[in-house]
Amino acid sequence: MTLRPPLKSALVVATREVPGVLKVDAPGVHITLKSGPTERLDRAGLLQHVRGADVVISMYSDKVDAEFLDAAGPQIRGVCNLAVGYENIDLAECARRGVLVGNTPDAVTEGTADMAWLLILATARRLIEADRFARSGEWAKHGPLSMAEFLGLDLTGKTLLVIGAGRIGYATALRSVGWGMEVLYVARTQHLEFEMAPLAGSRVSLLDGLERADVVSIHTPLNSETRHLIGRDALAKIKRGAILVNTSRGPVVDEQALVDALKEKRLWGAGLDVFEREPEIHPELKTMTNVTLSPHIGSAAARFRAVMTQFACENAAAILLGKAPPHPVHL
Repeated sequence: MTLRPPLKSALVVATREVPGVLKVDAPGVHITLKSGPTERLDRAGLLQHVRGADVVISMYSDKVDAEFLDAAGPQIRGVCNLAVGYENIDLAECARRGVLVGNTPDAVTEGTADMAWLLILATARRLIEADRFARSGEWAKHGPLSMAEFLGLDLTGKTLLVIGAGRIGYATALRSVGWGMEVLYVARTQHLEFEMAPLAGSRVSLLDGLERADVVSIHTPLNSETRHLIGRDALAKIKRGAILVNTSRGPVVDEQALVDALKEKRLWGAGLDVFEREPEIHPELKTMTNVTLSPHIGSAAARFRAVMTQFACENAAAILLGKAPPHPVHL
């Protein structure tokens, strides 16, 4: 990591409107803040928007590559991603230019774990189908339901598989304690926190976990190894009647393979906050009542989105002062 001398004046540019307070506190540096628009800029507009920036506060949807850095100019010294993931950033190109990169870990943990459980419960209890039935007027026509209608899936004592044993995966697993679930996890290395109380979980291979789990929750970052990790082969192994939830990154799941598995009734259902070609969604997913869909809002709790902005501003301030960001991303 190459650090540069502190700046006397600086331009900090956000690429979109941010939650909370956009305030970069770097004593001794005269800072000009350029807020981002409410609506997403097209590529040409984005490149024009970041021109002259010393630090950019970027979104996970902004492709930060050589073209982006060229547009900002040779003075750029930092990119602060308003996300925990950073697959949108060319880290090698940033390192080559001495551009420091930061993200917002921890701030997204609780909100995203809550979203994972929102999707699990909504799918298990057929909430989408029930909501449509209640709103449509069909309930009034049908009359009181019998005890045999709208039966959902019970989670008590079932098995949860967490794919990706990071902060969010652990927080999601921790929430399963209330249902008395057995916890399995998939990770490249052992994570003892999953194996100690209160989880008392077990590390398993992906295929073993898929064969055993009633609920599969994905929390792995997107990279060359995890792209389409859940594809046809994995879905062929998944326990019949399981729920699949993804709050990580869309391309971890092969969407067409998932559609086919749902049509074959291999799964009870799926809960998806992220999609392979965001913001586009496979058209068949949108027609399925056993699929719960949300528009990538996993971390969208007001309190923690404000903390994300705080972390991004802390990263920006440190970079302007010639220091390493407190929440760094390394190549």
